[in-house]
Amino acid sequence: MSGTNLITIKNCSIEDSKSQKISKVNWNFNAGEAWLVIGPNGGGKADFLKALCGQRNVIPGAMDGIYSNIFKDSVEIVSLERAAKLIEEERNNDESDYVEGGVDIGRTGRVFLAEAICGAKAVKNAELPEEAKRLETYPQVKLCGIEKILDRGLKYMSTGEIRRTLLARALISGKKLLILSDPFAGLDVDSRKILLDFFNSIAEKQLKTDASLDFPRIILGMERYHEIPDAINNVLEFEGGKISFCGSKADYEKIVGERNSTKEKTREKDRADFENDLAQINAETAVLHTENEEAETLIDMKNVNVGWGDNHVLVDLNWKLVKGGHWLIRGPNGSGKTTFLELITGDNMQVFSNDIKLFGARRGSGETIWDIKRRLGIVSYRLHVEYRMVGSTTLENVIISGFRDSIGLYEAATDVEKAAAQKWLKLGGFEGRGSESFGSISYGEQRAILILRAAVKCPPVLILDEPCHGLDESYRQKILDLLEIVAASGTTTLLHVTHDPAEVLDCEKNILEFHPKETPMYKIITR
Repeated sequence: MSGTNLITIKNCSIEDSKSQKISKVNWNFNAGEAWLVIGPNGGGKADFLKALCGQRNVIPGAMDGIYSNIFKDSVEIVSLERAAKLIEEERNNDESDYVEGGVDIGRTGRVFLAEAICGAKAVKNAELPEEAKRLETYPQVKLCGIEKILDRGLKYMSTGEIRRTLLARALISGKKLLILSDPFAGLDVDSRKILLDFFNSIAEKQLKTDASLDFPRIILGMERYHEIPDAINNVLEFEGGKISFCGSKADYEKIVGERNSTKEKTREKDRADFENDLAQINAETAVLHTENEEAETLIDMKNVNVGWGDNHVLVDLNWKLVKGGHWLIRGPNGSGKTTFLELITGDNMQVFSNDIKLFGARRGSGETIWDIKRRLGIVSYRLHVEYRMVGSTTLENVIISGFRDSIGLYEAATDVEKAAAQKWLKLGGFEGRGSESFGSISYGEQRAILILRAAVKCPPVLILDEPCHGLDESYRQKILDLLEIVAASGTTTLLHVTHDPAEVLDCEKNILEFHPKETPMYKIITR
């Protein structure tokens, strides 16, 4: 391949099947460049990255528009949205009702990777090829640290494990352009370091070579300017459906510094205004809140054990949640954090074989799942996937469903609920957008809506499994402020899972830390 140009977009628009998403795009990707694509939720970044891999249409302008891309179909994207779609596929293809034993584990990590090597049809219609049987030896698999989970069903993997499996597939696929969108979300500290080192090693090659396709190029997409690899030398920013910056990393960092300085000057007032708005909403919607007359002990687990076959996830866990005792839950990917939370939410059936009391009653003693869920607010990867499967639900109805503990809304909303939903949408920055469908907004915006949904009824317990996934800096700060204010109200107790130290809340004085393969497999820490 001669020359230095890899992708040219001149005077083009980006569209989906319904509407124009971005107008007047002008951008060149040349050899010797390593690009970061960034921008706020809903600003156009996700649509641009989808366009590069053929999921959006790039339409050249009538006069002098040009679109050329030497990668053509050799593009793979790894993103939170791709991970969610993968789990949706597994759920839709679940045949547990028709298999012996009533459990269809679906595609395993090994099958999923084998499809990238020899094609889905070949894997489905024949015994796994020899290549798939030795995947443990692949350097890409070792790099992503998934050797021990290759034979686990995709739908049983943690968020971080799914992300690492997607990355391994992208590397094995042989595609020439890899788009890594918010790649560090959901990864533990060790995995983040491995991925950062990998990105820098590839990006350094990009900075030194010509336009040949002897190795994959990488484009990095991020929701916020955080954990940016050193090798990045150019930044493309989208906001409001158009390019808001295109230039060097050094110039962009000056702009980021100026923006942060401006925000810092108004930070105290912004938080005070937000707190006042939230207090007013809670006062006006009190009639819709969950009755909160719980005993001092909200959740009590004694000698809890959870596992499948030889895989022991939780071992002899003793833990108690009391009112106002907010907890941070942490540990490496696959250590049992999500399993622990699903014992509380009712999404793991092994709760019935353990001594677990929720709100004073032992699970399995006659309570319904609705008795439990009406006392909980939940933000999780599982919930996000389930809501994407009813993506036609309007944003207003998503908020209202928080009062009813349902996925979607199946009965007409009351005028009181509608008014409350509009107030919450305004608080979250979605004023005037209540009629938009959940499936039409960006992944980060979806996550913000689900957090609002969880908080609307002021539940006794608010469960937050990596709540800030996919959020830009503005939404992230607003959500963290919301959680701090909710915790300070005294009516709601938080259980918060995060890998990001910057997202740990001051109120979280108790830490439950998981240590898989160790005895004991957990530690309780007070800070």
